[in-house]
Amino acid sequence: MKLPARPISRRTLLKRVGGGLASALISPQIHALSSFVLQHEKKALGYTVHDIAAQAGLDFVQISGGDKEKKYILETTGAGAAFFDYDHDGWLDIFLVNSSALGGSLSGIPPQNKLFHNNRDGTFTDVTAKAGLMRSGWGQGICIGDFDNDGFDDLFVTYWGENVLYRNNGDGTFTEVAHKAGIAGAPTRWSTGCAFVDYDRDGWLDLVVTHYVDFSLKDAKDPGSNPYCNYRGLAVMCGPRGLKTEKSTLYHNNRDGTFTDVSLKSGIGMKGDLFGMGILVADFDNDGWPDIYIASDSTPSQLFMNNHDGTFREEGTLRGVAYSAEGMEEAGMGVAAADYDNSGAFSILKTNFSDEVPNLYHNNGKALFSDLDEAAGLNRQTHFVGWGCGFFDPDNDGLADILYTNGHVYPELDRIHADTSYREPRVLYRNLGGGRFEDVSSLAGEALTKPSTGRGCAFGDFNNDGCVDVLINNQGTKPSLLRFQPENNYHWINLKLVGTKSNRSAIGARVRCVAGTLTQIEEVRSGGSYLSQSDLRLHFGLRDQTIIDLIEIFWPSGTIDRLRKIEANQFLRIEEGGKTVTLRREP
Repeated sequence: MKLPARPISRRTLLKRVGGGLASALISPQIHALSSFVLQHEKKALGYTVHDIAAQAGLDFVQISGGDKEKKYILETTGAGAAFFDYDHDGWLDIFLVNSSALGGSLSGIPPQNKLFHNNRDGTFTDVTAKAGLMRSGWGQGICIGDFDNDGFDDLFVTYWGENVLYRNNGDGTFTEVAHKAGIAGAPTRWSTGCAFVDYDRDGWLDLVVTHYVDFSLKDAKDPGSNPYCNYRGLAVMCGPRGLKTEKSTLYHNNRDGTFTDVSLKSGIGMKGDLFGMGILVADFDNDGWPDIYIASDSTPSQLFMNNHDGTFREEGTLRGVAYSAEGMEEAGMGVAAADYDNSGAFSILKTNFSDEVPNLYHNNGKALFSDLDEAAGLNRQTHFVGWGCGFFDPDNDGLADILYTNGHVYPELDRIHADTSYREPRVLYRNLGGGRFEDVSSLAGEALTKPSTGRGCAFGDFNNDGCVDVLINNQGTKPSLLRFQPENNYHWINLKLVGTKSNRSAIGARVRCVAGTLTQIEEVRSGGSYLSQSDLRLHFGLRDQTIIDLIEIFWPSGTIDRLRKIEANQFLRIEEGGKTVTLRREP
């Protein structure tokens, strides 16, 4: 988030006015498709969307400071959400991170994180106390991974304050072991995004953590106290500009339940001047090694390329993902990756602040990127502050669509009735193919268009109907559970990967799925979006294909498994080595 927007430069003005010409020079085919779309009414979505959080029993309110005004930046960032199957029953459970309030809560009961168990009937049961996960504080982000390779996914939660690591005991309960593991961090440090990653491919998950600002209540400035504490004539909370920047942290897994801080040795902690938010891990240059991208708020975002020797080199500027297309710093929040044009390489989506638009950094191959937000049609919404985001395929047409949540950081805006408000609608883009998207939020209805205060956002098929759903942790209010229900007859496949030589969570494994003329890739990924965790299972839409010609799995260990002639519409469990079990089959 950032305070007064810079004046629009002549270059930016010309680019916005003449964006069509600039984009046409990039890809005439894209503009031919755009002209066709504009001449035709939008077709039906192929699914319906409903917010069923209340009916599902998600009794939770995310508390993050005041709702009418925010005195400090700590109150604005909200928190993450997670879909994960903690008890391995084949159904996604839900974890929601809570924060706190200055001066305590009105009820006198500190806000708590919550774990909800999936009842397999569209409802959930609060099992937080039973699972041993009761905790209060300024919670921020969440990521999942089996750090001790015992077959059960563990849970890491970041805080303003000490972070926590919950070891999954395999019996529905967890034990907090952050201090014992050496990853609790400093009592006053502000951690935000996190992701488990086997960066050295030794079969054990390491951990990367981003940090926002060097902040303490003792030294915090009051709203309106300096030029960075005003917005559109309103006195507002200060930051992040004017506050101290941070660096990121990388922990190496010692294989004995403990970790070693290798931030400086690896190069991750050498690069400072960062207001770190969302974190994204993917193999961007297709060399078989995980790279790390960090969205930064009001400072250049960072891309750490893996050197294959335990070290990284930062090349965000060189590779085109540090700034906007105009060369401006932006307020990066959420991040997601997908091969949205099925070109064989992962591109990056990054959400930003009001008066900016999301970046769509298209991977031109070998991790060289071009920001194609305008050419792709993602420049329609300019007043929103974007947070959680993701690529997913709710209509199962084999093309990755986009959803992102929004919500401003200044509730004070509602006093002046500006063109920008505190609560903002979500945005849903349908992938048209050819590198082009269209905004179909209005077709999706109230579940997308109703203004809210979205922050963390996770993706996963919680009801196992073959259609990916969305979980949103809304700041200062109740969560949203967006159930996407299919209305077309397109097919799909859902894959649960289990490592043997590789880490048990299979994080970092890449799958290539070939069905007829459709060829798609995806990776098992920890973290991502905005401080959130999506389903570790991989979902592929197959359009009208009933048979998958090839499923090719590239494991972090170097093992390659190939499965041929697989029937669509089923949930498969695939162990490294090729052992396959059908968990559930749909008609």
